[in-house]
Amino acid sequence: MQFSIGVEYALHCLVYFVDLPSGTTIGIKELAAFQGVSETYLSKIFTKLKKNGIVRSMPGVKGGYVLAKHPGEINFWEVIAAIEGAKPLFQCTEVRQNCILLEGKQMPDSIRCAPCTINTVMLEAEEKMREHLKDKTIAWLNETLKSKLKERHSEGIQWFREALARR
Repeated sequence: MQFSIGVEYALHCLVYFVDLPSGTTIGIKELAAFQGVSETYLSKIFTKLKKNGIVRSMPGVKGGYVLAKHPGEINFWEVIAAIEGAKPLFQCTEVRQNCILLEGKQMPDSIRCAPCTINTVMLEAEEKMREHLKDKTIAWLNETLKSKLKERHSEGIQWFREALARR
C-alpha cells in the first residue's frame, strides 16, 4: 500500500492556510511555485479537495482557495480519502475458494459463511490506521511544524504573504 505524492502535496499546501489572515485566498500559482510542482497537477489535487469540502474556491483576480472549515476539523484521513478515494486498502477476493482441496467440490457452509481471517485482520489494521490519521489534523500539523521548524515555517508564511501582496 502506498499513498500518492498528491496526499503529501495536499497536506503541505493546506498547512500554509492556517497562519494567514482569515479569508485570505491562495492561488494555485503561488502554491505550485512554493512546492515546486506543476500548476496542472496541483489544480487536480485542489479540485478533489474542493469536491470533498476541504477547501472552497474564490473567483477573481485575487481569488484562489480558502479552507472550507477550521483547520482543527480537517484530519489527515479526510485529505487522504479526498485524494485517493475511500475504497478499502485490502480487497479480499476469496482465494480460499480456489484451494485444490475444494477442486470440483462445493465449499462447505462452515467455510463459505465464515469471514476470511486474512480479510478480518487486514480490515482491523486498516481501521486502526484510519483512526490514527483521523486524530491528526491540519491544526495539529501546523503546531508541530512550527515547533520543529521554527524559523523555516515562519519564512514559508512570510513568502506567501509577500507573494499574495504582489498580486
